[in-house]
Amino acid sequence: MALSLQADTVTAAVLIIGDEILSGRTQDQNGNYIARYLAAVGIELLEIRVVPDIEDEIVAAVDALRHRYTYVFTTGGIGSTHDDITADAMGRALGVEVLEDPRAIAMLLERLRPDQLNDARRRMARIPKGAELIENSVSKAPGFMIGNVIVMAGIPMVMQAMLDAVAPRLKCGARVLVETVAAGAIPEGRYSEGLAAIAAAEPEVSIGSYPQFSSEGVRNEIVLRARDAARLAAAAHSVRGLLAELSSDRALG
Repeated sequence: MALSLQADTVTAAVLIIGDEILSGRTQDQNGNYIARYLAAVGIELLEIRVVPDIEDEIVAAVDALRHRYTYVFTTGGIGSTHDDITADAMGRALGVEVLEDPRAIAMLLERLRPDQLNDARRRMARIPKGAELIENSVSKAPGFMIGNVIVMAGIPMVMQAMLDAVAPRLKCGARVLVETVAAGAIPEGRYSEGLAAIAAAEPEVSIGSYPQFSSEGVRNEIVLRARDAARLAAAAHSVRGLLAELSSDRALG
């Protein structure tokens, strides 16, 4: 069961841009990292989408996501090569010009000599008009934030630095608390009915059952998520009681 959204919940989507992800050549690390990062600061990630390096696809995805969520985090496509088209797609999606930004040039010159700033590298200074820059402590080429869209690099180390830089500007909600209860070898079919009853009685708590595979066989875990610590504790207590009862019945049987 999904966690119900409150009126003050801050929501987000992640848009991963890149043919290399869709082809399987590169394994995405950014989606998982952003998901864990946002959970820790109280932003509810509700969607992760992957699109190719096609401007129409990027524009359509941004248009769909930015109206639905508080924030959209994008990764990829802001480098120096011809297929780095994210800045142009963002300009088109937001209806603004994309221009070489003197602030971005100044950031690049912190790492490069003026004679090294060729046309390819200057592409990384093309920013949609009106965007705020996001500092990049790794390689200096900035990301940017325009409206509720946060545009970051695809290289994980660089993306992580940008996420740290932009995080203080973001509105955050109540952090989601998580508790995991080990169900061990008790089959899901034995506790599913009781678990559904607990979920119905605790609508503010999201409860899910997840099999874990190991050399010892299948071991199930029940994961509970809530914003209210008292409700989470009550639901976890009920789950442990259910599992204890089933274990006792199994032993007797």
